[in-house]
Amino acid sequence: MDDVDHIGGDALGGFLRARRERVAPEHVGIAGGGRRRVRGLRREELAQLAGISVDYYVRLEQGRATQPSREVLDALARALRLDAAESGHLATLAGDRRGGRPPRVRVSPVLQRILDDMACSPAFATDHRLDVVAWNGLGGELIGGLDEPGRRDRNNARFLFLDPAARDVHPEWEDRAAEAVGQLRVSAGRYPDDGELAALISGLSARSTEFRRIWATGEVVMCAAGRKRLRHRVAGLLTLDYETLHVPVAPGETGVVVHVFSAERGSREAAALARI
Repeated sequence: MDDVDHIGGDALGGFLRARRERVAPEHVGIAGGGRRRVRGLRREELAQLAGISVDYYVRLEQGRATQPSREVLDALARALRLDAAESGHLATLAGDRRGGRPPRVRVSPVLQRILDDMACSPAFATDHRLDVVAWNGLGGELIGGLDEPGRRDRNNARFLFLDPAARDVHPEWEDRAAEAVGQLRVSAGRYPDDGELAALISGLSARSTEFRRIWATGEVVMCAAGRKRLRHRVAGLLTLDYETLHVPVAPGETGVVVHVFSAERGSREAAALARI
């Protein structure tokens, strides 16, 4: 499927095309010169900015050149104005990604106990497919009712794109949707042989025009920290700080990302969380 060609062998070329189309010529010192038939930079313009031949760049985009050097990757990252997460994803796509087994995820009893002990801080853990694999009571309630069977899909991406209730829970829906797509793109680059992940992305592309639109931008996101707004069905709109914690992996297993929310002491949000 063209919309998700970044999953397979055309991953590097698809990512380069998406990022090339995102760069406005005037932002890199190239005059627009009237009407242009392509969005963003032309192939020859990007090749010139990166200091490589047009023929070599075309072969990279078409998947006919593999494993470019670190110098070429660095030059392309500078020309495309990639941030740290995007540059890392480019390097992953350009490496040897063959033969990797689909990763396994294990939630240890200790991790679940830690989440439960964080009774005043909403928290949940996700794997590389954005499946919510563990949570505490407050975290499950805050993001739409994970403890209630059938209330919401336990995959965050499917919830965001296929369940209208997600827009009530996440008033900044567009930002959350872009984050989900960006995280799935990173996972697809790391685990190209994960059939379940490929099926998730293909399914979302088939069922959601908004997923296809965001995927086509080449969005890349790594979990970080900041502030988010969520709406609870009783407490109303809450603005909370959050941190993401990467749990160390065991041999042969992949880790999980723990998302922890908190509110400043004495704030309205802190009082609301206490009531929930």
